[in-house]
Amino acid sequence: MDMKTKSPLTDTQTLRRNARQHVDDGAVTAGYAADRESVVKLLNDALATEIVCVLRYRRHYFMARGIDSQSVAAEFLAHSNEEQGHADQIAERIVQLGGEPDFSPGSLAGRSHAEYVAGNSLVDMIREDLVAERIAIDSYRDAIRYLGGDDPTTRRMLEGILAMEEEHADDLADLLQCFPAESKNTPASMKAGKTK
Repeated sequence: MDMKTKSPLTDTQTLRRNARQHVDDGAVTAGYAADRESVVKLLNDALATEIVCVLRYRRHYFMARGIDSQSVAAEFLAHSNEEQGHADQIAERIVQLGGEPDFSPGSLAGRSHAEYVAGNSLVDMIREDLVAERIAIDSYRDAIRYLGGDDPTTRRMLEGILAMEEEHADDLADLLQCFPAESKNTPASMKAGKTK
């Protein structure tokens, strides 16, 4: 791209004048191109998904039993803590956009893309967490495509979260490989941690 096809830079006086207008909007300036209400809704749904994942991983951490459970439980706890970090990032961004993070317990399950499935065995828990991570991966990819260049700050945040969700899915797929006899009913694509 050469200099002639790039958007012109805003002059200093215009920047200063625009900054004083609607100063109560904080970080959201006139240059914000996305539909703010839609982005806040998208982020609140992502927040619900992260919170449901935190709760599911926490349950799995405490319920992990058996000879192989200690290392798996440690993985569940690490993932739970990372999901909580994602929830905090998302809530902070919602506030930056002038919205309110929705932590209402009554609507979390309905807004979450992932389900809260308890799992009966260690393998079931790993499998359900892997399913939830795969849902999150596709959900974040969709959100990133939706935002495009209209909200680069939110897009970059979601790209970072997506990278972590992909790591989680890879970790869980590796864990499933430790239980080949118990996970025979798992589709090959899930065993490999692949998404279509």
